[in-house]
Amino acid sequence: MNRPGRLAPRWRRGQSAVELAVAVPALIVLLLAAADFGRIFYVSIALNNAARAGAQYGSQTVITAADASGMINAARSDGSNIANLNVTASQCTCESSTNVAACPSAYCASDAQATFVEVDARATFNTIVTYPGIPSSTTLTGKAIMQVAQ
Repeated sequence: MNRPGRLAPRWRRGQSAVELAVAVPALIVLLLAAADFGRIFYVSIALNNAARAGAQYGSQTVITAADASGMINAARSDGSNIANLNVTASQCTCESSTNVAACPSAYCASDAQATFVEVDARATFNTIVTYPGIPSSTTLTGKAIMQVAQ
């Protein structure tokens, strides 16, 4: 037992340094994993927001619903901080005898004359480091469907 004022035995002096050397790599891996999870959620939310921005543009009128490039530009503008952003936009209608694609029947349950726009945003997410058993890149998607104001 040590008395106050006496030095610790030599073998105990380096114990803290060894514990720190063992713990630091594990803490760094945990920190990187937490950063990757945060980044993947951020990109997922940003993709959904970009798709929503494109759909909001298209849902303003029947004219903007037919403007696929305008919806794509609105989505790209909102998602300008997302690398490799790929956006597609389309329009469908519940009315028959039109040149526009028909909507799924689930869309038309509340209004048989409605027109809808759909914007899909997609981007490839890459992790900071490669983790065993987890893919280092994955494709994330965002989707928004809105009824066009008439």
